[in-house]
Amino acid sequence: MGDNSREKLITALYTEFNKHQQKGEYDRALKPINKIIQMANDDKIALKCKLVCLIYLNKFDEALQFLKKQSAIAVCMPFEKAYCLYRTNNPQDALNMLNDVPNPDHRILELKAQVLYRLEQFDEAANVYQNIFRNAPDDEYEEERQTNLGAVVSSLNQRESDKFTSQLQEETYEMCYNKALMYVKQENFVKAEKLLKTAEVMLKEAFEEDGATEEETDIELANVRVLQAFCCHKQGRLKEAHQLYLGVLKLKLDDIALSAVASNNVVVINKDQNVFDSKKKMKVATNDALIHKLPSSQRKTIAVNNAIFKYYCNQHEQSNKLCNSLVKEWPDLETKLKILNAINDTKIDSKANPVQSLKSATANTPEDELVLKLTAVHLLLTQGKKEDACTILETLGDNRFKPGIIGALLTIYMHLGKEDVALKIYEEAIEWYKANEKSGKDLTSFFRQAGDFHIRSGRPQVAAKSFEQILINNAKDSKTTAQLVIACSQFDNNKAIEVSSKLGSIADLEKDVDVKILESNIWLNAKKSATGVTNKTESPGSSDNAPKKKKHRKRKGPLPKNYDSSATPDPERWLPKYERTGYRKKKDRRVKEIIKGSQGTAAGQSDQFDYTKYVTEDDGASVPEPSPMQKLWKKGGNNQKKKNKRR
Repeated sequence: MGDNSREKLITALYTEFNKHQQKGEYDRALKPINKIIQMANDDKIALKCKLVCLIYLNKFDEALQFLKKQSAIAVCMPFEKAYCLYRTNNPQDALNMLNDVPNPDHRILELKAQVLYRLEQFDEAANVYQNIFRNAPDDEYEEERQTNLGAVVSSLNQRESDKFTSQLQEETYEMCYNKALMYVKQENFVKAEKLLKTAEVMLKEAFEEDGATEEETDIELANVRVLQAFCCHKQGRLKEAHQLYLGVLKLKLDDIALSAVASNNVVVINKDQNVFDSKKKMKVATNDALIHKLPSSQRKTIAVNNAIFKYYCNQHEQSNKLCNSLVKEWPDLETKLKILNAINDTKIDSKANPVQSLKSATANTPEDELVLKLTAVHLLLTQGKKEDACTILETLGDNRFKPGIIGALLTIYMHLGKEDVALKIYEEAIEWYKANEKSGKDLTSFFRQAGDFHIRSGRPQVAAKSFEQILINNAKDSKTTAQLVIACSQFDNNKAIEVSSKLGSIADLEKDVDVKILESNIWLNAKKSATGVTNKTESPGSSDNAPKKKKHRKRKGPLPKNYDSSATPDPERWLPKYERTGYRKKKDRRVKEIIKGSQGTAAGQSDQFDYTKYVTEDDGASVPEPSPMQKLWKKGGNNQKKKNKRR
C-alpha cells in the first residue's frame, strides 16, 4: 500500500472515530482507533484516543493494562492513569502518582482532593480545595466544587469545620445537604432538619421542571430522607424515623452504601424485636462490597452493631468470635468489644471469668478504664456480690467522688446495714469537695441528699453544714433555709431563730391569700371528707325550704317458694341453657335423620366401646356425680307429656 493511500485510510478512520465520539458511542469509536494502531504503533494521538475511550466505557482495568504496554504515553498522561487507579480502588497509588506531578493544574488538584477524601485525610483535602478556589478558572464546575468542599467539611471535626462554615453556600440542594451533614456532626439536629427540608423542596422543584416521574424524584431524595430519619432517630422520634427508613428501603436503589446505612439504623431501632426482619437487613449492611463505598467510621459502627445483634439473637459464641476479629482490625474498639465479650460470657457456660477479664483489660483512655470497671460492678451486682462491687467502686480514685458513684455506694451500704460506712463516705466526699473547691449548682442535689441522710442518722450538726453549702450558692432558697432551721433547732436554738428570720414574716405570706375563698367550700367540691360523705357546694338559688327529691331505693325481688338457703347453688346458673352440661337439643320432626355408615352392627359391638363397663372398684375410679341441673333434667324427663295417640 502506498503512503498516500495509507494516509487517506488513516484520515478516513479518524473521521469515523470523530463521528462516533461526538455521539458518545465510544464502543463503536474503538474499532477505527484499533485499526489505526495496527497500521501505526507509534501514533500517540491514536493511543491517547483509545485510552480515553476505555475510561469513558469504565474499563479501568483494561486501561491500566494498556498503559503498562504503552509506557510512552503513560508518562505524558498522569491524570488519566491516576484516575484509573482511583477508580480501581487503589487510592494510595493514585496519590503517590499525583504527588510526583510537577506544577499540577486544577484537574490534578481536584483529583488529588477526591483521593485524599477517599483516604479520609480530610484536613489535607480541605486545604487542597482552598488552593483550587484561589486559582481555578470561572467555569460551569463551580457548583460541583462547592458541593465537594461541603462533603469534606462535613467530615471534619467541629473545630476545623467552623473555619469553612462561611464558605459553604445554600444555593443548591446538594450544598444544603452537605451543610446539614456538618450540623449533624456537631449534633445540632434541629438546624440540620430545617436545612434538609429546604433541600427536599429545592430538589422537587428542580425535578418537576425536568418532567421527572415521582419514582425518580423519590430515588434522588433517598439521601435526604435517610439523613432526616437519622435526625428524628437522635431526637427520640423513633416511629417517624422507622417509617422514613422503611420508605427508602422500598425503593429500587442502586446505591448499596445508602441501603446499608438505612438497614443498619432499622436494626438499631428494632433491637431484640423483629429478629427475622433484622437478619435480612443486617445481611445488606454487612456486604463485602461496602469496603470501598463507606468510610471506616461507618463500617466500624455497623460491625459493632452486628456483634450486638448476634447477642440479641442468643448467638453468644458467634458474637464473641466476631468481637475478637474486630479488635484485631480496629484496636480503638477494644473497650466496647471487651464489654460485649464479658456480657456474652455471662450467658454461656464459659471458663472465663467476665469480671476478671474486665479488670485486666487495657484501656486506651481514663474514660474507657472507668467504663470497664463500672461494667464489672454491674455484673457483680447482678450476681449478688455487693461487697465486691463496693470494693471496686472505692478504688476508682477521684472518680469515686462523683455524685452518681457516691449514691450507688450509699445505697449498697445502707442495704447491707452498714450505716457507719455510709456516713464516712459522705464525710469524705464533703471534705474532698471543699479541698478541691468544687462547688456550684451541680452539687446542690448532692449536699441536699447528704443533709437529709445526716438528719435521719441523728447528726444534725453535719446536716447543717451540708445545707449551709447549698445556701452559699443560692441564698434565696427558702426550702433549704427551712431545712437548716429544722437541723439547727436540734442543737442550737439561737442559731435556728437567727436563720428563721430569713424566711420572711407571716404578713408577707398573707399578701396574696384570699381568706374568703379559703373559708368557702368551693375548693372542697366533690371531695370526700374523713367520714366518707361528699361535700357539695350549694347553688346560689337553693334554700332550705326547697322541696327535696325522693330517692327511689331498689328492693330485692321475692325468693322462690321452694328456695333452700342451705343448698349449694348450681355453678352453671348464669350460663345460657345451650352451654350447660345437661342441655339436650330438641329434635325437629320435620328434619329426617340421615343414616350414615353401615346399616347394621354386630350384637356385642356396643359393649366393646362402652367405657363404663371397664371401670371397676379395684381401679379406684368412680363415675362422676351428676350436677344439680342434670338431676333436674332427669326429673323433668319423667314428667314429659305423652304424645297424642290421635296423631
